[in-house]
Amino acid sequence: MKHQISTAQAPAAIGPYSQAIGDEQWVFCSGQIGIDPLSGRLVEGGIEHETRRVMENLREVLSAAGLHFRDVVKTTIYMIDLGEFDVVNRVYGEHLNAPYPARATVQVAALPRGARVEIDAIARRHS
Repeated sequence: MKHQISTAQAPAAIGPYSQAIGDEQWVFCSGQIGIDPLSGRLVEGGIEHETRRVMENLREVLSAAGLHFRDVVKTTIYMIDLGEFDVVNRVYGEHLNAPYPARATVQVAALPRGARVEIDAIARRHS
C-alpha cells in the first residue's frame, strides 16, 4: 500500500503531487528545486547555491521517510545549462558515497520558478 511522505523541512508541493510516495520497499521522491522551505523563494547566488538547497531538500524528504542518501538507488538531474554540470556534479558528489546511485542528467528548456537545476530520487528500504 502506498503512502504519502511529507515534511515542512522541505518546500511544499507547488502542484498536485506529493513530496514523495513510498511503500514497504521503495520511496519515490519528486524533483526538488532550490526553494528555501522557510521563505518559499528560490535561493539566490547561482547554480552552486541552488544545488546545495536542492540536496538539502532531498535529504529532508528522505529523512521524513526514515532514509538517507545511502539508500538512494537512482537520481535524475534536470539542468537548463549543461555548461554548469561541473558545479552541480561537485555539489551532488559531496552528499553521496560509493556505490553511487544510477543517474541520468539532461538539459531542459526551463524549470519551475526559474530554477537552474532540479533533482529527483528513488530510494530503497533495506530489510
